[in-house]
Amino acid sequence: MQLVILAGGKGTRLGLTDIPKPMCPIAGKPLLERQIELAKSYGIDEVFILSGFKAEVISDYFGDGSKWGVKIRHVVEPYPLGTAGSLKLLESELRDRFMVFYGDVVMDFDINAFRNFDASDAGSVGTLIVHPGNHPYDSDLVEIDDDNRVTGFLPKPHAPDLIYRNLNNSAVYILSPAIFDYIEADKMADFGKDVFPRVVERGGRLRAYHTAEFIRDMGTKDRLAQISADFESGRVARLNRRNKRRAVFLDRDGTLNVNMDTHPTADGLTLLPRAAEAVRKINDSDYLAIVVTNQPMIAKGFTTFAEVEKTHKKLETLLGNERAYVDAIYFCPHHPDKGFAGEVPELKIDCGCRKPKAGMLFKAARDFNIDLKNSYMVGDSDTDTQAGKAAGCKTLQIGKDVPDVFEAVSRILEGEK
Repeated sequence: MQLVILAGGKGTRLGLTDIPKPMCPIAGKPLLERQIELAKSYGIDEVFILSGFKAEVISDYFGDGSKWGVKIRHVVEPYPLGTAGSLKLLESELRDRFMVFYGDVVMDFDINAFRNFDASDAGSVGTLIVHPGNHPYDSDLVEIDDDNRVTGFLPKPHAPDLIYRNLNNSAVYILSPAIFDYIEADKMADFGKDVFPRVVERGGRLRAYHTAEFIRDMGTKDRLAQISADFESGRVARLNRRNKRRAVFLDRDGTLNVNMDTHPTADGLTLLPRAAEAVRKINDSDYLAIVVTNQPMIAKGFTTFAEVEKTHKKLETLLGNERAYVDAIYFCPHHPDKGFAGEVPELKIDCGCRKPKAGMLFKAARDFNIDLKNSYMVGDSDTDTQAGKAAGCKTLQIGKDVPDVFEAVSRILEGEK
């Protein structure tokens, strides 16, 4: 597979004047070099570098790439064309599906897993890596459906009353050559704002690959400092999907938000005190934050899938407003008891996902390569504790072991010291 690295950034916010942004050192080595080494480690050995500002710094440093065991071709945009407009310069060179990195993104992720996901629908126009972030309120967001198909884009700035799923475009893609049908030649164009929305509007298939691995832009001095520290501590590499991850599984109602009545709505969702702070502490650690919640009101006919999904968007929005995020939300819509007016017959089953069974935790473990025996289940009921134990996790029950979710998370992380 060929790789294109978009390396035209100036790095103005980083105070760079003598080097282009992708040559900014991360723990003593240019970011661009780290990206090439990552690609090479997964067998990618043909690289195009699209540059602009101070392009000679990049070409002088890397040459033909032989020092790194790859073949590098340098292409300089004649004038600023944007992320998509510059790619159009390579239309005749990219014969098959190819990968794209933005040159200002620090990353370490399982490229093979990404390629395998993309290959499961080789007829798509492309696949975007998406992930939650800690500042969604001022980020461009992606909307997807239950089949991981991209359905829309929410560019910043956002309306104050917008509720959203916290999914950011990570600036890593696999694209088909068909993408060039959506890019005009010699015209400034951005993937997130122009080209990808155009693909969706015209009915083209774009897919989303959801990962919790380390893929972050270094757009500001503060972010660069934190990313450099994460690199030096080994955190960037530890979060690669090839490594087992630990998780804090969180119940929803009574743990993160105030318990709602028998007809729950998104409008009625309110975070509990210190819940966002607890989730933010998880985000700052190596643990995943994953919600597992029973939602039997769907089976009983008291609410709908659409309303539950809207409620989860509200949860992600409220957490995002406080710079916190969950890596995933799993919910069980089933209930075994019959006799409710308006119930949904096909959901009235004795399933394997409803807590106290551990089906949701097992699914999360498969999706994120989770080490269950070193993970925790935190909830406010016996069924939460039983589900955690059934999955082989450690457990903390609110109201018995700890007063609230913040104290639960604090105890978990204190045990790591």
